[in-house]
Amino acid sequence: MDQFARLQLVGRVSYYLGWVALILGGLVHLNVGRTIFLAISLTKRNLFEVSVVLFVICMASELRALASAGGRVSSVGKREMAA
Repeated sequence: MDQFARLQLVGRVSYYLGWVALILGGLVHLNVGRTIFLAISLTKRNLFEVSVVLFVICMASELRALASAGGRVSSVGKREMAA
């Protein structure tokens, strides 16, 4: 696995984990399963902060992959260019 593939993998994993954290924060906001998250000391703010950090890691790894790859475009980059 070369550096480009590793950085893409980190970007994808952090992207999806960020969405999961954001959805869980929404569930806490809607009082769905609030006691479970409070039992493990996760508040809405903590889940939101985790999702923001994971999205920043995703963007950084994609930018680094693009910089190291030269002309190759990653899957996230293709989606952004299509939009």
